[in-house]
Amino acid sequence: MYEEFFGFTAKPFELVPDPEFLYLSRVHKKAITYLEYGIRERNGFLLITGEIGSGKTTIIRNILKSLDEKVTLSKIFNTKVTSEQLLAMINDDFGLDVAGKDKIALLRQLNEFLVDEFVAGRQPVILIDEAQNLDIDLLEEVRLLSNLETDKSKLVQIILVGQPELRRTLADDRLRQLRQRICISCHIDHLSKAEVEEYIFHRLEKAGNRAAVEFGEGAIGLIYLFSRGVPRLINIICDFLLLSAFVEEKKVICTDLVKEVIGEIESESKFWGDESDGEKTRMTAANGKALEEMSAKVTRLEATLGDGGAASSELANLSEQIKMLEKILNGTVLALQSRIDSTDANISEMRLDMEELFKLIKMVDKGGKQLPEPPKKGFWNWMTS
Repeated sequence: MYEEFFGFTAKPFELVPDPEFLYLSRVHKKAITYLEYGIRERNGFLLITGEIGSGKTTIIRNILKSLDEKVTLSKIFNTKVTSEQLLAMINDDFGLDVAGKDKIALLRQLNEFLVDEFVAGRQPVILIDEAQNLDIDLLEEVRLLSNLETDKSKLVQIILVGQPELRRTLADDRLRQLRQRICISCHIDHLSKAEVEEYIFHRLEKAGNRAAVEFGEGAIGLIYLFSRGVPRLINIICDFLLLSAFVEEKKVICTDLVKEVIGEIESESKFWGDESDGEKTRMTAANGKALEEMSAKVTRLEATLGDGGAASSELANLSEQIKMLEKILNGTVLALQSRIDSTDANISEMRLDMEELFKLIKMVDKGGKQLPEPPKKGFWNWMTS
């Protein structure tokens, strides 16, 4: 919609993972290097983790494009399955006929296929994305697949890709054998503030016009603050910014426009509204601490520099960041309060139901009287449904 206005040949901030737009931050370079080395050296298990939107899928697609032709790949992206379904999906992606086969037949089929691939000089690789959904039993089943081997070599290499919860699952003592087989492990962290700026201009350049827009002082800092360095959220924010700038026929993105877009996103609780209470509490504490630090900076600047030009500019920038943090902090507190109010209401309803139950029990104890018809709502409704 806005490509012609800004001189783009493609949209710079699409959400679909595209290896052509891959920005190689320090951690992304490390992850790609580790994966390439692990596959080339035929190491056992490879583990790649990262937060939602950190770029794991883009890295995987980049690796898949550069795989040696001797690599035979089975890709699994749906991990909410049983062990038999997982095995069938692996075999099916290897191109095997899985119709009507039970688990034993599937294992025998896979073993024969891997031996044939080994004899032919090819390298089978199983890549399991969204592996955080695998429970301990399924992960143990995956480990057992790595037992398929000849006298001198493993027949298959396995790559596990998932969110940080995968590492917590792997820390379970029941999976220590699997942990010992992980030869290469890498975690993709969020982008730093400097990397966020590089990332934005990298994507503008890949889209055909690095100089399409100019970011006013403090604008990229606000993008970093709200996105927390997550590439997917940076894309969403910047796409909204470009659309807003196009509507207003502007090619300068100022802090006011960034605040307006971020405010709309935050008011809808579009990205950070689905976190657990523990995560919200952690966010509140972190935002509160940042707010205190910025307030302290303002106080020190006012005391030492007065109202000079440089000080005024710095104070204005800090003031804008404080306002944004206050908005995020207030939104988090309101979300927590809503959850607390909902829980209190549920507890109150349960208390009334229990009181009603005790009354009925006492009536039976006193004279064996016939119980009255249960209420249409509350506890009895649940019991009789």
